Amino acid sequence: MDTRQHKNYLYEQVARIGKALSSSKRLELLELLTQGEKPVETLAQQAAIDLRLCSAHLRALREARLVQTQRAGKHVFYRLASDEVALLWVTLRDSAERHLLELQLAMQQLGSHSTSLTREDRMSLMHRAQRGEITVIDVRPATEYSCAHLPFARSLPLSELRLRIDELPRDQTVVAYCRGPFCVMSDQAVELLREHGFMAEKLSDGINEWRAAGLALEVPSPAPTRPNHARTSSRRMS
Repeated sequence: MDTRQHKNYLYEQVARIGKALSSSKRLELLELLTQGEKPVETLAQQAAIDLRLCSAHLRALREARLVQTQRAGKHVFYRLASDEVALLWVTLRDSAERHLLELQLAMQQLGSHSTSLTREDRMSLMHRAQRGEITVIDVRPATEYSCAHLPFARSLPLSELRLRIDELPRDQTVVAYCRGPFCVMSDQAVELLREHGFMAEKLSDGINEWRAAGLALEVPSPAPTRPNHARTSSRRMS
């Protein structure tokens, strides 16, 4: 292999990642996996695609070494190959938002336009939650919260919020977050809270944005294991 062929080969290998990320649905699956490992059935349901198509997309991500799998009984669980993959998603999405007016307009129409938070903003929010001045709720499914969550946040899934709303204080602001800027669960939570007279705000950050800012996440230890399934090694997020 001469020098030119070798350079071509190098770029071809990097292009494998670009090819794997060239599908909008694969990007959605990747973001779902940044929240924690999931079986293919859950991924198909959350991404609103049929099981066969979901498996094909996941196979493409696996061939690019972006995700890994482990079988547990009849189920195949997918997880990110490394935390770098989550940072890749954040970098790609942020770059798209900065450069694509169409994306900016779409997020505004969705009511999910993200605000740029500095590291100091995030630290201030964490300290206010630590001092009990605000209540931060994680409205993602409890299984995602159990993998990693923002410091001092409590789990209150959107599906349970209406029934458990009286658990929240009415004398301080409730800050809701979910999976990130593209996620609307926190918008729905804020709307419901305000309808019931709460002071509520949305945090567009999710765990990926927090981690990308170099801030620590709370990761339960020991990590929950799947009953009756082979134990898998846990990954800490930092």
